[in-house]
Amino acid sequence: MTKPDKYALITGASSGIGAAFARHAAINGYDLGLCARRKDRLLDISEKLQQDHNVAVDTFCADLGLPGAGLNLFKQVQKLGRKVNILINNAGISIACSFAKTTYEQQLRFLELTINTPVALSHAVLPHMTKQGWGRILNISSIAALSSGGKGHTLYPAGKAFLLKFSQSLAAEVSEQGVLVSAVLPGFVATEFQQANNIDPKSMQSAKWFTQSPEQMVEEAWRRNNQGAEIIVPGLSAKIMALLLRYLPERMVRAITRPLAEKAYVGD
Repeated sequence: MTKPDKYALITGASSGIGAAFARHAAINGYDLGLCARRKDRLLDISEKLQQDHNVAVDTFCADLGLPGAGLNLFKQVQKLGRKVNILINNAGISIACSFAKTTYEQQLRFLELTINTPVALSHAVLPHMTKQGWGRILNISSIAALSSGGKGHTLYPAGKAFLLKFSQSLAAEVSEQGVLVSAVLPGFVATEFQQANNIDPKSMQSAKWFTQSPEQMVEEAWRRNNQGAEIIVPGLSAKIMALLLRYLPERMVRAITRPLAEKAYVGD
């Protein structure tokens, strides 16, 4: 028997931050809709969560970087009769090489996954949330949303900055209707993201001083979203970095962020 009033839909749920959100939601008694590309990982996580926490778990194997994938996912959720109470837009990629050396199709896939899918899913779940007077939307942005950008990952800061401003605007519209929307800006979180995006782990050594575990990040994001925070920067070190990025002069921000981007750049 499912619990119709406690259902969380999480994208990018097969590992890292998404899997940590799934565990945290299950611990809090939520049935789950988990979406990712890796079917085997999804099924493994689903089975474990059902056994450990006695929750229902729906798995959706989909590439959310394809055109219309967000709405297609929501239609699958609807077919199961689920009503989404918590939406966590977590799925993400990055492209480490130069913009001119990538294909336009690669960049379109990034935009679909980073921008169009979260927008589509947020728009789709809002009618139920506002009608019931309760809902939660967490858009996983990045501290890079505050940066000046740099070599490689060309659209990444812009895409994450979009999620930040979109979340703030949406929060202003729906918070009085009981729907709390947050942009989460993690610093460096120890996940498989770097490996999956062909980033040399050695290049990220300089970021270790503000590394968090996914569980630490998720616990703070979940708690502060419930408190109504529109912008969440998990972890003390990342908060310090965010303050520097937001209030230092632009030329100083470039001096901080562009060498970091250079370290993660894999060339042409």
